Order: sequence, then structure tokens, then C-alpha cells
Amino acid sequence: MNLNLTRDELVRSQNFIGGRWCDAGSGALLAVTDPADESLITQVPDSDAIDARAAVDAAHKAFASWRATPAKERARLIKRWNDLIVEHQEDLGRLISREQGKPLAEGRGEVLYAASYVEWFGEEAARAYGDIIPAPVTGRRMMALKEPVGVVAAITPWNFPAAMIARKIAPALAAGCTVVCKPAEDTPLTSLALVRLAEEAGLPAGTLNIVTASRAQTPVVVDAWLADSRVRKITFTGSTPVGKHLARASADTLKKCSLELGGNAPFIVFDDADLDAAVDGLMASKFRNGGQTCVCPNRIYVQSGVHDAFVERLGQRVGALKVGPASHPDSQIGPMINARAVDKIARHVADAVAQGARVVVGGQRVRNAVANGPHYYAPTVLIGATKDMELSCEETFGPVAPVFRFVDEAEVVALANDTPFGLAAYFYTQDIARASRVADALESGIVGVNEGALAAEAAPFGGVKESGYGREGSRYGLEDYLHIKYVCQGGLR
Repeated sequence: MNLNLTRDELVRSQNFIGGRWCDAGSGALLAVTDPADESLITQVPDSDAIDARAAVDAAHKAFASWRATPAKERARLIKRWNDLIVEHQEDLGRLISREQGKPLAEGRGEVLYAASYVEWFGEEAARAYGDIIPAPVTGRRMMALKEPVGVVAAITPWNFPAAMIARKIAPALAAGCTVVCKPAEDTPLTSLALVRLAEEAGLPAGTLNIVTASRAQTPVVVDAWLADSRVRKITFTGSTPVGKHLARASADTLKKCSLELGGNAPFIVFDDADLDAAVDGLMASKFRNGGQTCVCPNRIYVQSGVHDAFVERLGQRVGALKVGPASHPDSQIGPMINARAVDKIARHVADAVAQGARVVVGGQRVRNAVANGPHYYAPTVLIGATKDMELSCEETFGPVAPVFRFVDEAEVVALANDTPFGLAAYFYTQDIARASRVADALESGIVGVNEGALAAEAAPFGGVKESGYGREGSRYGLEDYLHIKYVCQGGLR
């Protein structure tokens, strides 16, 4: 895929520290490749602890000035950043699709989704209200003030390289924090382009800093931030094991943490559901980004009375999906991000089939004249799935929809909750009482009732149990970047 960007300078190949684009101190480089065909796009710095500390130096130096900047001025700069993101939707969408692999229509859509968070938090910057507390005695004023936590370290994943950085950086800047960021090694170019637009928007030097690093060097960079007492908050989206490591390591300096971790989302279809709506909802939630999302359904539970009809409709829809690179206009499922991802998908399907599951459609790797690369996997529907299969216990993170049959409501709620994770859950029913009961009973931070598209900038996004803590988006997302200071002023009478 040829990038054909309007502004070629948006493809950055350096770190951004203290308002300056620079190479890694060691000169080491990391190759960024197209997952569609493994071709080289460019190289970026493979940073180390020295680069990581330099980024903190810059953010710490800039913090005093940025926190003192009036909220209205911070809001103006953030909203200017939003305007530039929207203005460059096509370029950014092409960049996302090239380095991450999702179809171009989805790449363009992600840009606007990312911008919605930047716009939202630009508006919220001036709304970090405190409180006046009624004093118990005469002559005293008691106040709860909101203050920025300080330097924030943001660590972002590869599956939504624009949305994830926007969802973390925009609220941090709105709250008056400064930021150091480490994007995923597979998809650093979109993040670097967004930082370039933030620079163009006029953010002061040191307010936003970004360093890139390989898979091998990422622990070195992040551990430097974890050990640095000047970094007061970690915000991370990724796997639960890594999130647990960050939580443990941050304890030495008692950093504030926001951790959006793994999921194992159930999707429940009751006998009384609108089947067409349920299939539409599953297609939207499961196959977006090729199933490579933390909130996509991983376990599809269908009640016995509608099981066969639902599977028939789902199989027809999934079988019609077109697999190919982002450069192909008909592509609906792009390549998986790398070989590890495809291997995991294939392993899960093979394990399920070995334990009695049956493939309705898909179930194999794809390589043909259009999808001519090693990272493609056919959209797949399996029936006869059971709780003992690997795909029931682990996120597949790919275009595989395993269908489990269930009998009654109590059974499926227990099955849905029988996981250490609790990020998202979905169910379809036309029974109003059931909708209320099941929504209350599901152990999940996000619940979709007759709805497959959940995320919005005004809504809180985050999980419970081992899916993490903290919230992104909404007014609650701003709170995660603020401390509360209690001020008691006496002698007023």
C-alpha cells in the first residue's frame, strides 16, 4: 500500500523530547513494517533508559508552567489539536491502515473517534470543579480543590494507535499534567504523527514527549519511568500480566495508575431477542478491526430455542466478509498484526476442533491473489464450543466467533461471569425486566443491552476484576488525572 499522504512530513522517524525531534542516544533503530506483506515502511528510534529519563526531564521541567496555564488557554490549544486531527483525517487514516492493517474505512473512522476524545477533553479542561464544604464552626472556610497529578507516563497498544493515545493524552493535558508516552512497537507512526500535530497546535515544549522502542527495549524504557519519582501516574492499555507488573512496580513510588487490561467478553442472545439486530450487533462488535479489540465478544452464548436460526444467519454474514489488505477497496478484514497473533488464532481454533467444536465457516489461514501475505486468517464461526476450550479462557484477539448453547438465564449469567476478567459484556433481549436483571448481574465495567457499539467520548470506559481499574472518556476520565487538595482557611471572623 502506497501511503500517498498529502503531508509526507507527518511520517516521523524520531523521538520528540522537550520540543525537539531527535534520535535515540544510542542511535539504535526499530523497523516498522506493513502487516499486509511485511514490507518496510520506515525506521524509528529504539530508545533506552537514557532517552526515557530525558523525556521525564523535559516533562518535569514543563509541568510548573503548564499547570499554571489558565484552563481556558489549555482548552484552546487542545481544541486546536483536535481541529488539526480532523483536518488530516485522510492522511492519518492511511497511516493507521498501513502500519496496523485495518481497512482504510476503519482507519478513517478511528481518526474521528480519536478526535472526539480530544475535543471532549478540550471542553472539559475548564470544568475541573472543586467544592466549598460547609464549615462546622464560624470563621472557617473549607475547600476541596482539584490539581493535576504531575508527570504522566502513557503506554499505548497497537490495535487503535490513534484512539488510545488520544484517550490518554487529551485528559492528561486538560487536567494540567505533562506527558511522556511510549507507543506500541508495531504501530508508532500514527502516534508520532499525532504528536507532530500537537506540536503544530502550539503545545509548549516539554508538555508532550514521545519515545519509541522495540519489544525488547520497552521494559527498559518503562522501568525507567516506574523508578522515577517524578512520574506520578501510569496509564496503560494492554495485557493483564503487564498491568499487574506495572501495578506492583509503581508501588515503590506510590504512583496513581489507570489500567485498561484484558477482556473475555460474553455476547448473550436470549430466545426473545430480535435475531437480525443481534446478528448486526455481533458483526459490529466482533469483526471490527478483525476482532483485534479488547471489548470484542470472545464467547457467544445463544439460547437453545434460537441457536440454529442464529448460527445460520451469522454464518451467512461472516462467510460474505472479504479478506484483504487496506489498499484493496473491498477489504473488510485486514491482516492480523503479526505472526504471533495469527499463530494464537490458529492454535485456538485447532484446540476447539480437537475438543469437538465444528467449523461453520472459515477456520483456516488465508493466502490468495488479494490477501497475499502471511498474516491473514479467515473470519470464522464455530459451534459446539465449551468452557474447557482455550478460546473460552483466553482472548483470541482475532476474527473467530465461538458459539456456546445455553438453556436458561441463570445458567448463562453464571457462565458469563465465570472468568477473571470483566471489561465488556453484551446481551440481546426484548424482555424489559430481563434487561434490567441481567445488566445488574453481569460482572463487567461496560454492558451493552441490544447494542454492539459501546464506546463514546462522553461515556466511562474501563473494567472490573482483572480487567483493571480507572476510567477513560467522560468526566470520570478527567478525574483520574487529578488530585484533591483540602484547604482549610481560618480566622475569617
